[in-house]
Amino acid sequence: MHPFRFAVQATKATSGEEWRDLARRAEDLGYATLFVSDHYLGPGRAARESRLPPQHLAPIAAMATAAAVTRTLRVGCRVFCADYHVPAVLAKEAATIDLLSDGRLEFGIGAGWSPLEYRAMGLEFAAPGRRVDKLTEVVALVKAHWSGEPLELHGEHATAAGYAGLPHPVQRPRPPIMIGGARRRVLSLAAREADIVSINNVPFDAVNDAGRTPPQEAAHRFGLVRDAAGARLSEIEIEASPFFTAVTDDPDAAVKRVADVMGVPPDGLPDHPNVLVGSLDEVADRLTERRETYGANYISVQQREMERFAPVVSRLAGK
Repeated sequence: MHPFRFAVQATKATSGEEWRDLARRAEDLGYATLFVSDHYLGPGRAARESRLPPQHLAPIAAMATAAAVTRTLRVGCRVFCADYHVPAVLAKEAATIDLLSDGRLEFGIGAGWSPLEYRAMGLEFAAPGRRVDKLTEVVALVKAHWSGEPLELHGEHATAAGYAGLPHPVQRPRPPIMIGGARRRVLSLAAREADIVSINNVPFDAVNDAGRTPPQEAAHRFGLVRDAAGARLSEIEIEASPFFTAVTDDPDAAVKRVADVMGVPPDGLPDHPNVLVGSLDEVADRLTERRETYGANYISVQQREMERFAPVVSRLAGK
């Protein structure tokens, strides 16, 4: 099992000062990484329909700024959408951030998931298989670009040819890559190619179409990673994001709030992989149990809980 690491997923800063202060505070509190998101919709019909929260900051500039005002904090995007960026340009931007941060980039990449956001930006939301095909090619291009070797990639979705990628990333053999997903093909790709596998959000249905409860679904996804990774499983970190987090002495009230938000019964919610509620001791024990059950050692919490969750970080980080 890998030691615990913790990240903050931050999407709510609305000014440069607020963003810089947040990055410094995350570092001071012991978080390993500050993640942003790759979403673009401002207020309006498309945002309401897609249920995406407003995010003022675009990811690349925000990551570079956070790195510039910190010394040890790693920066990343959880996760870049392969369809939102020219692959060779994204590879160079990422390598530049790794260079300018002295090796603190974590590169998250995924196949995209929000058809309403695609449509709002005038993009085609292709069938899942085609999006995963593109993700596979983009990951290969990024790795080749960062290697410094001459590029001769002529894919259906990602092309870079006739030059070698610059700059060379500081981290060697390359910056860590995180791939997130929920289904066999993406998780198998992640198990083969990524350094960090995000098992993604688990639905809140009591039992899913496959007859699995949410904890069973998380364990199933980890099983897919384990089977595809083979001998390299020990090299892979498993990332999970308990979106609903509350370190509290009144867990029943916190669970009720989650139930009200999601429109589901409160029964079983404390065990849901995307819910982390309880006293400091209870939260620490639950995280330890989840690491044993489905490998999750890299925990991302939402910006709103950064301060309240800090005692958990202090207790478990590096252990």
